[in-house]
Amino acid sequence: MPLQKNAGAVRRFSKLMKFAGWLQNIPNRITPPPFRLMQIGSAFWQSRALYVAARLDIATVLGSEQLAADEIAARVSAEPDGIYRLLRMLAALGVFEEVSPRVFTNNSLSAYLKEDNPKSVRAMILMHNSEEMSRPWYEQLEQGMQSGHVSFQLTHGQELYGYMDSHPEFDRLFSLAMDSVEALAGDSFALDFDWGRFERVIDIGGSKGSKSLAILKRHPHLKALVMDRAQIVREAEHYWLGREAPALLARLSFQAGDLFESIPEVTSDKDIYLACAVLHGMDAEDCAKVLRNLATAIGNTGARIALMELIVSELKADYSSAAFDMQMFVNTRGRERTLAEWQNLFDQAGLMLEEVIGLQSIGKILVLRTRT
Repeated sequence: MPLQKNAGAVRRFSKLMKFAGWLQNIPNRITPPPFRLMQIGSAFWQSRALYVAARLDIATVLGSEQLAADEIAARVSAEPDGIYRLLRMLAALGVFEEVSPRVFTNNSLSAYLKEDNPKSVRAMILMHNSEEMSRPWYEQLEQGMQSGHVSFQLTHGQELYGYMDSHPEFDRLFSLAMDSVEALAGDSFALDFDWGRFERVIDIGGSKGSKSLAILKRHPHLKALVMDRAQIVREAEHYWLGREAPALLARLSFQAGDLFESIPEVTSDKDIYLACAVLHGMDAEDCAKVLRNLATAIGNTGARIALMELIVSELKADYSSAAFDMQMFVNTRGRERTLAEWQNLFDQAGLMLEEVIGLQSIGKILVLRTRT
């Protein structure tokens, strides 16, 4: 019996995304090529302006008010003319709104930069534009292309996860950014997959457990075990206290571990592993090792794996997939993969692809089980 839910809504979303991709290419068709290349070449101006606005937390300062640039500047301890010109540029891009000369307010885009917005992507903006993540693009992208080495490691002298282990502030920012993935993916992973068929979710690499909680809220009979690095688990065990109902948290537990060493074992086919955006940061060898560990942990129980990842088209990849793949190239040994590339890894691990679950988001869920 298929695990796909909301198939009609997923098909409609897919068509909408294809139409959005078509719209996204309109500037390439109507803008003179030299000017279009100049636009693309200076796009970093936009990301840096957005980053500074997020750093200053202007959206939270604005809240639901309409404030003059001078007042905003006073509240964020900045220079008024600079704040005005920054907000004028961002408003021209559709982020914030200038309601009268030099007076600004939040709009439907900037609202997602507010700290009190449950779907805030502020941490993601701060993480992607941080010194740690920006310098490899600016300093070592060409060298990475020429040598095949990871640009992040060329810049910082360490691989990404090793760097996080020794830089706790960046590690916390990275964790917060990963928690905001739901703002990008929405809750479709909890709605478009039939989690109700199971009794326990084992969320590997699940950070603070926000994805597991989203599932538990919709399925009162379910329990969840979240596994991640020790420093993440230490914080996660206390993070939700006072934020979520005690009865809900009683169904959520945490375990520190290393995916390359051991994985919590399932007990029956009513258990299911969830791995969301975990394997795309690994090279093929490490992916296969983790998948083999999962296969070993499953044994003959008949349990399944729900692998939530992007699937890149074999031809004419959409911009989001291609851009995320470049981010993987710059910062990790991983990549976004085509379905054939995923299938090759599953074969190496002795796993079979049972179903591809469409989501009302940019990712899909690949349902795996061991070969019989």
